[in-house]
Amino acid sequence: GAGAAGSSAAYHLSQFAAAAGIPLNITVFERESHVGGRSTTVNAWGAPGVPVELGASIFVEVNKILVDAVKEFGLSTGDDDGTYASAGAGDDDDAPDTLGIWNGHEFVFSGPSDLSWWDRAKLLWKYGLAPIKTMRLMRATVGRFLEMYQEPYFPFRSLSEAAAQVGLLNATAATGEEFLRQGGIGESFAREVVQASTRVNYAQNLPLIDGLTTMVCMAAQGAMSVAGGNWRIFSSMLSAAKANVRINTTVTTLARHPEGGYMLLSNAAFADKDAAVTLNPPTHFDTVILAAPHQFANITITSPSSSPNIHIPDTIPYVTLHVTLLASPRRLNPAFFSLPPSSHVPDTILTTLAPDETPDGKRQFVGRAGFFSISTLRRARNPETGRTEWLYKIFSPEAIDEAFLGAMLGIDGEFPIGGASDEITWLYRKVWQSYPYELPRVTFEKLGRRGLEGSLWYTSGIESFISTMETSALMGRNVARLVVDGWVGEKEKGLGNGRDHAAGGEGEAKEL
Repeated sequence: GAGAAGSSAAYHLSQFAAAAGIPLNITVFERESHVGGRSTTVNAWGAPGVPVELGASIFVEVNKILVDAVKEFGLSTGDDDGTYASAGAGDDDDAPDTLGIWNGHEFVFSGPSDLSWWDRAKLLWKYGLAPIKTMRLMRATVGRFLEMYQEPYFPFRSLSEAAAQVGLLNATAATGEEFLRQGGIGESFAREVVQASTRVNYAQNLPLIDGLTTMVCMAAQGAMSVAGGNWRIFSSMLSAAKANVRINTTVTTLARHPEGGYMLLSNAAFADKDAAVTLNPPTHFDTVILAAPHQFANITITSPSSSPNIHIPDTIPYVTLHVTLLASPRRLNPAFFSLPPSSHVPDTILTTLAPDETPDGKRQFVGRAGFFSISTLRRARNPETGRTEWLYKIFSPEAIDEAFLGAMLGIDGEFPIGGASDEITWLYRKVWQSYPYELPRVTFEKLGRRGLEGSLWYTSGIESFISTMETSALMGRNVARLVVDGWVGEKEKGLGNGRDHAAGGEGEAKEL
């Protein structure tokens, strides 16, 4: 996989191995036509230079690996080409963006869209000390997580043990609702503000999502994205690693070799769906890192009868998220949100449940709102007409139909889509298996095993702990450190003290 975990693993393997004087040959297999995994962009109207994030949209200042990579590779976190303008109200580019939280009946909160809610007098007036208590709880919880980046916890062989050692199991074992209540945070602020954040980030409500993920949702200070797409971070990592990247290539089988390492079988696909699939010759690798959810990879893992059985990662439920992107000259329709005709509709709309709505055990309960978020991304020029239009992004549990879009934009009756003079000039839909249901738990998937027979590692177990670009990159870095520590025969730091041995002959480049 060439997403956040696979790219980070390749990059950090190259860095750690170079420091240890170990030559490497790194090959990265990616079945899609792009690198970046769930961090990818599409071009509005199919026009180069108008990218729109289709997956992971932002990262924040506490995301050390991503922030450091942006600096290391000289990437810009702003748009430099002048194509885009602010999504602010009206035609005033300097107008501040606004955010509203809607419960399907009314806006329970509205204000500046800078995500720094804590010091807002409006919040304190409405919710008392709940915003301050939430900030303190978030900082304490995220602070414990950040300890996992450093000795003595890094690198960690067991995610379950590392989470216990830094004191996070009380957060992972509780629902967000329980964790906030234990922190003395009022029900109104939890439902109206915190739950809006868990829904836009994970499509999940507080009675089911775990406390740790709830706190991660509130750590929004310093939100940023890379100009041109966040995938550029991972593309830069792969380039720096000098990895042999094979896109459009599907790994089908990993077979443990009796003399060590793994034989890998793959096939190459082509853009022409009618073209025959090319079977690649089997390839031997000393170490394999599976950097994608195993349940979606369709990879068969086998071992000789003389070897111990290989642990297969558990299948866990993932959220099905519908993403709808569109462009239109129209602004959001006030009547759709029960506002007077002349009202300004917030540029970013998050949703929550009304007081009389409860999930009742349903994992993906959207409520009367019918969607998780609508974001007015920015203005852009339609390349065919030269007209300035608005780009929108919608997250929802089901496909958004044309009736919804018409009501959202105030378009009466049936209407065509996709023409240069239409009310909606561009429409793009994507369905993601975006992240796991972050249900409370205290044990997490194994990272892998090492031994004289070679090594097989797994990074996606961290997704049921926290699922972000940063945490996937952290697991890639963690596995890279463990692999190289094993090769050089050093005592492993953190949770293990044993020595491992490198597969392959003395002085040979290790094949990954």
